[in-house]
Amino acid sequence: MKKFGLIGFPLSHSFSKKYFTDKFLELSISDSHAYELFEIEKISDLEKILKENPDLKGLNVTIPHKLNILPLLDEIDPAAAEIGAVNVIKIDEKGKKIGFNSDYFGFKKSLEAFIPPNANLKALVLGNGGAAKAIMVALKHLNIPFELVSRRKTEENTVSYFKANNLLSTHKLVINCTPLGTSPAVNECPDLDYDMINSSYYFHDLIYNPGETLFMKKAKDAGAKTKNGYDMLVFQAEKSWEIWNKE
Repeated sequence: MKKFGLIGFPLSHSFSKKYFTDKFLELSISDSHAYELFEIEKISDLEKILKENPDLKGLNVTIPHKLNILPLLDEIDPAAAEIGAVNVIKIDEKGKKIGFNSDYFGFKKSLEAFIPPNANLKALVLGNGGAAKAIMVALKHLNIPFELVSRRKTEENTVSYFKANNLLSTHKLVINCTPLGTSPAVNECPDLDYDMINSSYYFHDLIYNPGETLFMKKAKDAGAKTKNGYDMLVFQAEKSWEIWNKE
C-alpha cells in the first residue's frame, strides 16, 4: 500500500483527503493507494507518524507547519528554499524527506486565469504566514509590485491595515492569505475599508470553504471581481501528485 497524507492543525475541513481519495478511485488504484489525515499540533510529532506509517510516500503540509517543518527535512527544492516554506514532502525509498512548494505553482496558475494579461496591477498581500511567502514569490515572478500587510509588524517590509487602507486606491489586486473567514468562523474578514472598492478591483481569497467568504462578498457587493481558493488547491494538489510520482 502506498500511503500519502496531510499534516496540520486543525484539520476539520480537509480538501486534500476527498480530492485524493476520489482521484485514486478514478485511476482505479484505491486498493493500493490511500490518503490519510494526521492532525498534529506540534511538528515534533512528525517523527512518530513516520515511524508508525513506514509506507508513507508523501505528505502535504498545511497551517501551522509550512515554516517549522523546514529543520526536519533532509533536502529542500531550490524553489521552496527561495519561498522559505514547504507544503509538499516527498519521502524516497531510503526515507529521505525532500521539501517542495506547490502553493506557488497553484496560485500562479490561478491568478493568471483570474486577472487580464498586462493588467498593470499592484497588489496587497494580507497575512505573512507560509502561504503568503509562496504568493509573494509568484507575484515577483509575474512582475506584480506588492505590499505585505499584517496585524503584527514582525518584518520590516510589512505594513499595517491602517496603512493598507491608504494604499487601496492604488493597489487593486487584494489577496487574502489569512485564515479569516474560514468555516466555521464565516463572519470574520480582514479589516479593510471595503467602501473604497469598485469594479476596477480584483479580490482573490486563498480560502475555499466557504465558497464565498465575507471578504469576497463585501468586495463583490462593491463591484469587484472575486475568486476563491478552490482552483489553486486543485492545481497544487496535481502538482503534489506529480512531485510524488517523479523519479
